[in-house]
Amino acid sequence: MTSPSELAAGLRAHAQGLYSGEAAAELLIAQSWLHRPDFTSRFITVHPGIPDGQPIAVVDWAAAVTALGTSLPSSGGERRMLKLTASLADGIPVDLQDTLTGIDDRNIRLLITAVLHATGRPQSLPKASGQGMTAIVPRDCPST
Repeated sequence: MTSPSELAAGLRAHAQGLYSGEAAAELLIAQSWLHRPDFTSRFITVHPGIPDGQPIAVVDWAAAVTALGTSLPSSGGERRMLKLTASLADGIPVDLQDTLTGIDDRNIRLLITAVLHATGRPQSLPKASGQGMTAIVPRDCPST
């Protein structure tokens, strides 16, 4: 069995140089999926890398998303984040209206960071103020 840290290194090696792949790898690493044998044993394959033999880890995103809600148990938040990650990684369509609803502050920040990276503009986000994410809301948006 491959450890979560080895899987993380393999995911990073596989995605290296591809902004959306790197963003998706980091998003997956930040979640609990690499610590779940029911996910890693079924949906991640480790291969020797070329040319140096450093292992690379490849996710079968379509199979993982298909298994959500049937043979892959998950909470609503886990399901949403895996769908968003699969969309970044492999272009799997996701219903943003349904998927973005109910994501907690931690996952919103992870997702925003991943989207910035995927666009080729990796940046650090401003620290959350006592009022949540207001630091990144445009001025013309009404506050809630």
